[in-house]
This record gives sequence, C-alpha cells and structure tokens, in this order.
Amino acid sequence: MKKITTILFLIFTTTYLIGQNSNDSLKHKTVLFKITNQNSKNISYLFGTHHAFGKSFFDSLTRANQALESCDLLIKENLNIPGRMAEDIINQRTNKTKWNKYLNKIDLIFVKTLFDKSPTDYNKMTPTEMYVFLNRYFKQQICLNKSANDTSLSLDDYIGSRAIEQNIELYGLETTEEQIDLINKDVEGMPRKKHKKRLTNIIRKISNEDSDYCEEIDWYSNMEVSYQLNVPCSNTLMLTDRNNKWIKPIKELLEKKNCFIAVGLSHLMYECGLINQLKKLGYNITPIELK
Repeated sequence: MKKITTILFLIFTTTYLIGQNSNDSLKHKTVLFKITNQNSKNISYLFGTHHAFGKSFFDSLTRANQALESCDLLIKENLNIPGRMAEDIINQRTNKTKWNKYLNKIDLIFVKTLFDKSPTDYNKMTPTEMYVFLNRYFKQQICLNKSANDTSLSLDDYIGSRAIEQNIELYGLETTEEQIDLINKDVEGMPRKKHKKRLTNIIRKISNEDSDYCEEIDWYSNMEVSYQLNVPCSNTLMLTDRNNKWIKPIKELLEKKNCFIAVGLSHLMYECGLINQLKKLGYNITPIELK
C-alpha cells in the first residue's frame, strides 16, 4: 500500500464537476479565458483548476504559463500560511473521532497504514474530511498514477509556487479555516450510516485500484468541458454563495492590476459562475484554446 508523507489539502471542486452534457452555450477545449474591458488597458486571465492535478499538467500548458507570467497578481482560493494550514488546524483540535463507528476493522487498518508517516493526526479529522481526503487520494494515486514518493504540489499550489518564483503577488479569496468549515457544513446532519457507506466505497476503490471511476480525470485532462452557463447552480453553499462573495474583491483587483485568477473549475461554470458574473460586470471573456 502506498503511504503518504503529508496530508493533501482539502478539495472542493471535483465534488461538483460530474454530469457534463453537450446542451450548453459555451463548450471549448480549454480551462483558460482572457478577461478584458473596453474601459481598461488591463489584461487578466481566468483559469479553472482541478486540485488533483499538478506540476506536469501546468508545465504542459505553454499559453497558460505565458498568461501567468504577464500578470501582476495571482488570485487563489486560499493561501498556504504556515501555522494555519489544514494539518495545523486539524492537529490543534482536542476532540477525536471514534473511527470504529465509521470503519470496519480492515478499513481502519487501511487508514492507519495510510497515515503512518503523516504529520496529520487522522483521529482528529471528521468523517467528512476523511472522505474528501480519500477521494482526492484516489484521483491522484489511482487515476493519475502519481508516485507515492511524488511530493509535488497540487495544481493550485504549484501555480502559486510559479507566481512566487516570478515575484508575482498572491491574494487569497478565503482562509483555509473557512474552507474546512464549509466542507463540513455542506453535509451537516448526514446520517452516520451514509458516512460509513461513503468511506467504505472510496476505500474499496483505492484498494482495488479501480480506474473505472476516473472519467472526471480523463475529461479534465482532455479539457472536454461543458460549462453549462444556462444551468442553475445546484449547490448554494459551495458554489453560489462563494462566487457571490468572491466577485467583489475580484472586481476591485481587476480594476487595479493584471490578474491571473486560478480557482476550481466548477466556480467558472453554471449560471452563478465567474464567467457569467464577469460578463454581467461588462468584461469580455475570451476562451484561449490550450489543446
């Protein structure tokens, strides 16, 4: 079994990406868009990420790298601040989860082995956080076949590291604490039986190395994205509310600087997405083909 040396940051985007269809007002083989406004000389970009991907994917996108290099500011969902990262927040807790209520003996051994060398105390994670972590682990290790010794950053954090190398300023739209609170609140009240079923299913997929559930990874890699701009957002807490909160600082920053906005792809999609919100503010959104 592959072991992890550190906990991977919580993922939000991929929970809401399944369900692509062709009846859509915007369908391009890209996740990068140019943002312009006739009243401004600034040129900014909007990039939809998938948190399971990383260095090799972004390095292969020449035009995306050029867009980042042309900007003054990188806007991310959150910033990695030492002492306030996911593992710090989890380890500081006093409450522990009684995993024998959620995992059978075999699955509990699996989790213990997986976290054997992790600095994160998995006993202080919630069932929701454990599921999110395992789901991401499945996509990275099984679907993307990431090496157990590969310590490269997630796509969002790798873009952040590239910005730092180029002395590009970084801005976080929310804190890691806020993200963790959201992911737990999103399934607040879920029966323990459903938590158990979700955890059992994802552990089976990892243990069996079942690549039959990797469609999402495949279509993101190929950028076969149906943005469904006329489809209502189905998750108010995770998409609508966050997009509505983010658009205000994004608007203010776009007026001042050339920005590269890198957020989960689902935040670009649907009626409440940033593509539609920016259009309503008078911005021209131009897709940049990457494949």
